[in-house]
Amino acid sequence: MRAQLPVLPVLLPLLGALLQPIVGLATRRASWPLAVLTAAVTAGAGIAGLLDVLARGPRRYWVGGWAPPWGIEIVLDPLSAFTVCVIAVVATLTLLAGGPSARATFGGEERTYYALALLLVTGLLGMVVSGDLFNIFVFLEVASISSYALVASGGGPALAAAFRYVVMGTVGASFYLLGVGCLYALTGTLNIADLIVRLPTATDSPLFTGGIAFMVVGLAIKMGLFPLHSWLPDAYTWAPAPVTAVMAPIATKAAAYVLARVLLYVLKPESLPVGATLAWAGAVAILAGGALAAREPDARRLLAYSSVSQMGYIALGFGLGVQQALAGAYLHILAHALMKAALFVALAAAVLDGRGPTLTALRLGQRMPVTGACAVIAALSMVGVPPVAGFFSKWYLLQGAVAAGQPVLAGAILTGSLLAAVYMYRLTEAVWFGPPRAAGGPPEAPTPLLVGLVALTVATVVVGLGNAELFMDVLEPAAAGAAR
Repeated sequence: MRAQLPVLPVLLPLLGALLQPIVGLATRRASWPLAVLTAAVTAGAGIAGLLDVLARGPRRYWVGGWAPPWGIEIVLDPLSAFTVCVIAVVATLTLLAGGPSARATFGGEERTYYALALLLVTGLLGMVVSGDLFNIFVFLEVASISSYALVASGGGPALAAAFRYVVMGTVGASFYLLGVGCLYALTGTLNIADLIVRLPTATDSPLFTGGIAFMVVGLAIKMGLFPLHSWLPDAYTWAPAPVTAVMAPIATKAAAYVLARVLLYVLKPESLPVGATLAWAGAVAILAGGALAAREPDARRLLAYSSVSQMGYIALGFGLGVQQALAGAYLHILAHALMKAALFVALAAAVLDGRGPTLTALRLGQRMPVTGACAVIAALSMVGVPPVAGFFSKWYLLQGAVAAGQPVLAGAILTGSLLAAVYMYRLTEAVWFGPPRAAGGPPEAPTPLLVGLVALTVATVVVGLGNAELFMDVLEPAAAGAAR
């Protein structure tokens, strides 16, 4: 079984997605448990893979026994194994929490939703473990197509949001593919390990510069980096609540991972100012996303623009490239996935209860205290208040900016936290202190939703408290080979 650990995170959710229509024909009630079980087993395989990689080093799997560079290679190293765990664990908890909301949204026909959600997880995990650039593109398309369908499942305004998402997503994928083509024309290989060997003698070519430019722009669109984020606010606003709860925490993280993998571990463009450009683009995204979120009266759009700002932190860390900044960026991938999942799950509870989406209509705290408390803790993590995860990821990023001699970028990190305090205060005030709603209805969110939400919130706190061990055991090995 150890030999198959790299490929299991792709095969398991794919198998679950294929089983959904078959099992759904026998009993519709099995769709949700099957989706949660599939994601949980995938998460278990991901955690086993991470422990194995940390103990014994990277593992490689040749699909069909065909050796690279001609065959397809799957690679599990500390960075890919860590990202697999982030995506699989958060997908498990959001699918668990989203069950009641999915049943209410799709009226007992949620097997298509679960099949698409598992295909999304398959595509994202495939992007993370692929050992060659073209198969990253293939899985990028699998994840993108399932995302388009999930957003469009809301009907009405969601169709227009999905169309915009399709247009921007296709542009991003095309740019990435053009970059892949440039590198293939330059080196004659797409295998990442092979590229690392061949590229140092070819970095003076215009194809190298063009390949970097196309890939960075394409992946920046996919991760929703300002000002290439225009697909994100509408998609997160109009997609059904259970779709947003699953998609928003993980969809952009795989693109961020690929950007880090390609830029920091493969291309390493020391002669080009790519790192500085990315760091400054991240700083602009932090401020612009925060400012846009601070003026939003709609809770869904507020969280969407918040994601634009938070992805800026990750880009800034990648651009700085020093060890503390990289550790901060990787930790922020985990922290943002957990806290954004908790906030969107809490919002799904509000929608299920007939609340929202405007801030003035939330009012969860007085009748749903556990849900409201979890939303407040996740919001504190978003701001960067100790001891939750968001504080320590920003702390490492701040240390990285200081170590790199970039006081202006350090100022952007601090200013971004102030902006987050503004828009998260507006959200938590609406959740907790709004006028009481009329009597009646359940006193709390449904139990599965509450279990998933509490688990996400507890994980946010545990990651914060255990950040030092996480840094030494996982983030430091993950940053090895990339830090300047």
